[in-house]
Amino acid sequence: MTDVLLTFTGFHDPYSKGLVGQEEQLGPILSLVSARTFERVVLFATPNTEDRTTETKAEIEKRGSGVEVEIRNVSLEDPTDYAAIFRALRRHIRELAEEHPEASFSIAVASGTPQMHACWVLLAASGEIPAKLLHVRPPRFVTKDRPLVGEVDLTANEFPSVRATTTEIEAAPETPPDLNVAIRQLGIVGDHPAMNAALEMAGTLASSDAPILIRGETGTGKELLARLVHRLSGRPSDIFVALNCAAIPPDLVESILFGHKKGAFTGATSNQTGKFDLADGGTLFLDEVAELPMPMQAKLLRVLQDGMVESIGEPKPHQVNVRIVAATNRDVAQSIKKEKFREDLYYRLNVGEVILPPLRERRSDIPKLALHVLDRVNATMRSPRRLSQEALARLQSHAWPGNVRDLENVIERSVRLSRDSVLAADDLLISEPVSYADPLDTLPEPQPGFALDEFLSSARKQLILRAVEIAGGNQSEAARLLGMTPQAVSKFMKKSDDYNRS
Repeated sequence: MTDVLLTFTGFHDPYSKGLVGQEEQLGPILSLVSARTFERVVLFATPNTEDRTTETKAEIEKRGSGVEVEIRNVSLEDPTDYAAIFRALRRHIRELAEEHPEASFSIAVASGTPQMHACWVLLAASGEIPAKLLHVRPPRFVTKDRPLVGEVDLTANEFPSVRATTTEIEAAPETPPDLNVAIRQLGIVGDHPAMNAALEMAGTLASSDAPILIRGETGTGKELLARLVHRLSGRPSDIFVALNCAAIPPDLVESILFGHKKGAFTGATSNQTGKFDLADGGTLFLDEVAELPMPMQAKLLRVLQDGMVESIGEPKPHQVNVRIVAATNRDVAQSIKKEKFREDLYYRLNVGEVILPPLRERRSDIPKLALHVLDRVNATMRSPRRLSQEALARLQSHAWPGNVRDLENVIERSVRLSRDSVLAADDLLISEPVSYADPLDTLPEPQPGFALDEFLSSARKQLILRAVEIAGGNQSEAARLLGMTPQAVSKFMKKSDDYNRS
């Protein structure tokens, strides 16, 4: 039996640019034929991908595996036209079935347009072509339990008809995913030992109903960790309510947490459901819990003890089933000493404690995080960007007072304002925190290898780009902020554009 692979070619074949510098990585088709053995590969080329198809064929043959490669041209004026794609594929499939009556077909759904992928799936599911679907996973999803190539056999009994009633479906409890699966689903990145310890602790505590206290600096990802706990808890995935306690006016805290009835106080013109009732059956995440006023901390403690909530204007308290995950960036011991945080509430919340490390203490994760953010931002860009090794080194050496959130902002701001396809170190728009310290204190120390002209040129570039950003792209306003002439700013920007086009 001949193993035959069928696939369209796409703009990431045969090679695609990586996220770092000028590196190239295998495209989907070369990745697939490197991981699986085929005796024949049929490449479907459209008018827009003819050159890439020819290059892909040459690269497969160059690998010397003895595989036969055939190119079939599909004259699609519109590669998103379902009807045209169906007509073309059906004609070619009939011909291939006649030529290879004993063949075992596989279809790659990683190259081509989404409409092409959908047509492949429908043809395989309907039985018009008995074939397995193969998908090449991005490197970040490849682990021991998730290999490079995913396979779905629509002809097997893996997809039985679902005949459960609505009641049965609603009553069925959710099966929590594996810890590593949940981490990938939420986009949590990092494998530093301190981060792994926090994730493993969250996974261990998730299955119980005990409160959890997450401690960590601003921007370390406390809400993301709370969502991980919820995802692993087995509670309904859609019942997760997050509340920033620091953002609530003191006179509204009780109403927002516990709800109120119409007419309970002046201005209560309608009933309001409290956050505890909205989270009933699920998880309530109380961010910056130490910012709650002391009277509300006492009421929160009571809810934690007996599970009873008393809405304003309601004659009787009522029961709720809520898992509490709280977080704070405060030094809890100091807050307790200053009588800003109840000691008994702390111990009640601290049944399980997870401490998230600041980014500066897990520097080995910074390149992974930076490339993860870059990948996400590139998905919204017409022209993807990459980072130079020097840019990655600068990111890794920075202190990141705002932690992961700070890093995300710098990557997105720098990528969207850069005119280069590869960002150099001085293209990174890293803003220092607000400070009244002497800015000259931050100047580098002269040392062997230091180049003053290079430093001044980089500083000038940073300041001009930052001023243009602050001015919303208005070069005249940027010039005013810098004390330069508009002509000088325009000349600098034009010079940058000319350099990038060369």
